Amino acid sequence: MPANKYALLRYRVIDRCLNDRRQPYPSREYLREACEEALYGLGSARISLSTVDKDIRAMREEEELGYHAPIAFDRENGGYFYTEEGYSISQLALGEEDLEALRFAAAILRQFRDIPMLETYQNAVDKISSRLMISPRPDDDSLGRFIQFEQSTTSGGYEYLGPLLSMIRHQLQCQVVYRSFRDDVEKSYLVYPLLLKEYSNRWYLVAHVPERSGRLTFGLERMLSIRGLEEGFERPADFDPEHFFQHSIGITETKAPPETVVLRCRPVAGRLLKTQPFHSSQEVLEETDAHIRLRFTAIPSPELYARILSFGSGVQVESPPAMAEYIRKEWQEALEQNS
Repeated sequence: MPANKYALLRYRVIDRCLNDRRQPYPSREYLREACEEALYGLGSARISLSTVDKDIRAMREEEELGYHAPIAFDRENGGYFYTEEGYSISQLALGEEDLEALRFAAAILRQFRDIPMLETYQNAVDKISSRLMISPRPDDDSLGRFIQFEQSTTSGGYEYLGPLLSMIRHQLQCQVVYRSFRDDVEKSYLVYPLLLKEYSNRWYLVAHVPERSGRLTFGLERMLSIRGLEEGFERPADFDPEHFFQHSIGITETKAPPETVVLRCRPVAGRLLKTQPFHSSQEVLEETDAHIRLRFTAIPSPELYARILSFGSGVQVESPPAMAEYIRKEWQEALEQNS
């Protein structure tokens, strides 16, 4: 029977361990912990020693896998090793074009090396590169001469991504100590973490807060600490993560219904917004030499207002009337403050 995806992932982890010269002759327990950490995170106790034994036997003997891995046990060192030097189940025959694509992918991934949750993927690319004997090119570290990536200016919070993701998956309660921009006061919340959301180079947690009988959105960079609890929770029946932000621009949650927004744009702003739409529902109503009219359906929010205002006189709100009035007042107040 063909191995399932989890078994295949475990084979990759075992192969990686057997090729790790820093930790020669890994024991059964070492292999078990490595597989467990790679698949589920530390402390999950989901993989048994017998599973590792079966995996090693499959790698050696399973005809459908085709590895025929030369794995042996060294009694003196109490661990496993490959009897064939340089063997790896990841050995692939790639052409120069494939190698170039891998080099470029690795260079892109290195731009995000400071995000703890993504370190696993950087390590994976490094290991693939080493297995394929891809040596870095002399100019790999000077990729900035050819391509520059937007750098996040967020003040932190990346360290909470991994733990929060695990709590969401396993539906575990969490204690969050938080300081909001609004009142700058440190508060502690018991939350049911529901969804992680990235917006404008910042990460946010959408969570049910029992004491509020509702949901709050927490910016990860304003979290002072988090503590996972052993108690589980039931996901609210009215929460659908796949459609929660369907009509939203940004992360503001509101019970207001979505509205049809029509914008009249000057040509330059209109052409830009055709390539970078406000919302996935956006469509062009009219395009002339003088203007471009756009329409989309979204919930009015501070993030939407901020984006419209950022275009200055290049974008005019035709409808809804309340949004047009709000934008007019914002410009009027800005004019008065700077006059």
